[in-house]
Amino acid sequence: MTFANKITLFRIISIPFFIACLIFYTPEKYFLKYYALGIFLLAIVSDAVDGYIARTKRQKTKAGAILDPLADKALLITAFIFTYHISKAYFSVILPLWVLLVVISRDAIILIGSGIILTVRQGAQIKPTWWGKLTTFFQMTTIIAILLELGFSPILWQIASAFTVISGIDYARKGINTINSLDHARNNNIKASSGPIN
Repeated sequence: MTFANKITLFRIISIPFFIACLIFYTPEKYFLKYYALGIFLLAIVSDAVDGYIARTKRQKTKAGAILDPLADKALLITAFIFTYHISKAYFSVILPLWVLLVVISRDAIILIGSGIILTVRQGAQIKPTWWGKLTTFFQMTTIIAILLELGFSPILWQIASAFTVISGIDYARKGINTINSLDHARNNNIKASSGPIN
């Protein structure tokens, strides 16, 4: 296991601690919100660090290619789910349910689509796009803003939702093109193997 993989694993392990801080949060235990925020920020930093190490130290692995995006999605999905519940109960800024549904739906579609692509085309690489990176950035800033109960949080979650929808459509389009290109390649191979018809 490379050092980059270990950092990714640390990010996955930190998720239950983040969830626990939000589950047990009450106004009397206000410090738990800041613990959760600290864990979330640490996870974000670790994401940047393991990506940098993997690129510069040539520590890119198949395990990392799978675990890293899964860790990001697990962190963000759980963050949105539990931030929604805690904001509805205690915060002055309440995350709307529709934002939560947009985030979960997009990631569910991407995970299912990725599974289909990897099943029919082993070795295919699903690379992050700029739309996806912008989505991740604004989703993360949305969680931070809500935990801090910042008044401009609605602006951030509207931007995050817009990028979430756009990136979801973009990933779906690229996934369909990938599958279609595989079918096209198979058809060409069949024609080539059959030879000329006399």
